[in-house]
Amino acid sequence: MHNFLPIAYFEGQFRDFNDAKISIATHALHYGTGAFGGLRGIPDPQTSGQILLFRLDRHCQRLSTSARLLNYDLPADKIQAVLIDFVKKNRPTVSFYIRPFVYTSDLGISPRLHKVEKNFFVYGLELGDYLSPEGVSCRISSWHRQEDRSLPLRGKISGAYITSSLAKTEAVESGFDEAILMNSQGKVSEASGMNVFVVRNGKLITPGYEQDILEGITRDSILALARDMGIEVVERPVDKSELLIADEVFLSGTAAKITPVRQVETYVLPTDRPLTNRLRDKLTAITEGRDSGYQDWVFPISI
Repeated sequence: MHNFLPIAYFEGQFRDFNDAKISIATHALHYGTGAFGGLRGIPDPQTSGQILLFRLDRHCQRLSTSARLLNYDLPADKIQAVLIDFVKKNRPTVSFYIRPFVYTSDLGISPRLHKVEKNFFVYGLELGDYLSPEGVSCRISSWHRQEDRSLPLRGKISGAYITSSLAKTEAVESGFDEAILMNSQGKVSEASGMNVFVVRNGKLITPGYEQDILEGITRDSILALARDMGIEVVERPVDKSELLIADEVFLSGTAAKITPVRQVETYVLPTDRPLTNRLRDKLTAITEGRDSGYQDWVFPISI
């Protein structure tokens, strides 16, 4: 059961979450013509009456970009203003997750993006650990990541997540926690909703954007932190076999944060994860407002 925050933003106004409903004829429901974002917030551990949102500006900009792919002009500053008001009205007291969503809200049966009404809503829920912080097991999915030439992968388009859903269920029903998808070239792309990192010989390796990955905000944060910490970073194609012999593998995402991978297929990975732990500790300190060097990554809201 999810504990949803009591107030949602829907059709241009704030209302009770239970009253924010769409029609069964909604265009986006039938054609996947929506795009979503996701960001975490926590009550400030140091200051009472204050909420901290991680990289609010980047999340708003990415959703605005995703909206443009749907032929919808939704400025990032408008999204940000709504999200700030959303937090103030809900006054969350525990760690939570915000889900903003843009979509074609018309009631129609023609698949198109022109001459169709679009809208924007926001809801949230309490959220602790999305995946086990102790580590997860992964299988290589039989489903492949889509290609950008057939679907705009630079946005979080809702229709694209059918592949993630198929891969996740396949993994769980075959005894694993998560799926890792390869791309059409047979290289590692991403997990069902997370980016993938590999550590070999002290180097942090991750697939680049040309590997049909999502432009993850947590991924971007980890790369910046690693460089600042003196860790060598390499963005390049990653072979499946590299996952099996890696010193460390971890997944990253807003919900997953930094989650170690303890097993890929039948290959058990080392339990000593010094680089993963360093990055996770650093990221946690930043999100909790305990690292003055990255204060611009954390947006405080007084409630």
